[in-house]
Amino acid sequence: MENEKKVSAAIAAVMHYLQEEQAILAQQAALGGMLQTTPAAAAASFSPWSMNGRQAQMQMRNLMQLRTFQRGSRF
Repeated sequence: MENEKKVSAAIAAVMHYLQEEQAILAQQAALGGMLQTTPAAAAASFSPWSMNGRQAQMQMRNLMQLRTFQRGSRF
């Protein structure tokens, strides 16, 4: 039962992501098909995967800093 809830939640999240992606593509098509071709424009676009990667890196750095400070306070 619990496994079915997790699977259905994951499927709902993927479907929501795909619907948002389709809405963005439709909006771009409505604007005349202007695509972001410059590197600066591509870097400025939102990507949940890259944001997740940055957050993971910041969290790991924070954990490493906390461990460093704990070691230094013991001596």
